[in-house]
Amino acid sequence: MRDICVYQEFLTEAHKARIRETAEDLGFTPHFFTLDQFEEAKACLQGCEILYAHNPELLRAAPASLKWYCCSYAGVDPYCKDPGLFANPDCLLTNSNCYGVTIAEHVVMVLLMLLRRMPEYEEVVRNRGWSNQLPIRSIRDNEFTILGTGDIGVNVADRLRGMGAARITGLSRSGRAREGFDEVLPISRLDEALPQARNLIMALPGTAETYHILNRARIALLPQGAYVVNVGRGAAVEQEPLAEALNAGRLGGAALDVMDPEPLPGDHPLWTARNIILTPHVSGNMTLGYTCDRNVEMFCEDLGNYAAGRPLNGLIDRARGY
Repeated sequence: MRDICVYQEFLTEAHKARIRETAEDLGFTPHFFTLDQFEEAKACLQGCEILYAHNPELLRAAPASLKWYCCSYAGVDPYCKDPGLFANPDCLLTNSNCYGVTIAEHVVMVLLMLLRRMPEYEEVVRNRGWSNQLPIRSIRDNEFTILGTGDIGVNVADRLRGMGAARITGLSRSGRAREGFDEVLPISRLDEALPQARNLIMALPGTAETYHILNRARIALLPQGAYVVNVGRGAAVEQEPLAEALNAGRLGGAALDVMDPEPLPGDHPLWTARNIILTPHVSGNMTLGYTCDRNVEMFCEDLGNYAAGRPLNGLIDRARGY
């Protein structure tokens, strides 16, 4: 039998049963460890062909015989930035693109809060006031620009369309057309797109190309009163000029679920910026049951592909970072 090391905290007994049944049918033996069993998992890993986890230090301890590392998270930038994590340079890396539903719902939630001026109304109520005539906007008949047209971007576009969005423009590295978008532009045309981006949603991976992609100069290109939502990577936004634009009233508001660094330092200007919604990286974690179920399903599907010698669905190009 060929061994699999499974180092996860979110697995239920039903999840373990699903993995065990799939693995054994394919000639594999899974070994399950929780996060407080790092040393046990590390010892087991020395004889394993596959690792299903999200832990760079455990991966670093893997031998050259490891052939496939399935990361249970969508973001794989830690594994792409440090090639030394892989004793086997040919080890396959996959991620789990199962977060589209939960992150898209988070995006809709914070967009509605911004469009309906909730940060300002929260301030009114905090001061025991009763002002209730702030002009609001709607998703209906509105236009949205989404940076990143992968699983998250597609799920966001689908929900916005269902709520009556008038136009959805996407931007991606290739500019290839994607279902749900009225138009997809190559990221090289970002400066051209930003002056029309009244609602900018960022769902980008963490790569060298996306670092501070929304910098001071590009924040200045956004139209007066624009909203910015970031659920990709915190490093994609230059945060100080974003806070300045919010405090100056240039931007209508922002919702950030990801920041750089995390946790955000207590004296960072984002904490006190006007019309901002900050959440502690909660949009895409493992707190929604559907996400956990789909995560396991995707691992089992790719385990079947791996056993049959077929391409893996979640395969990552480590040189590109996604």
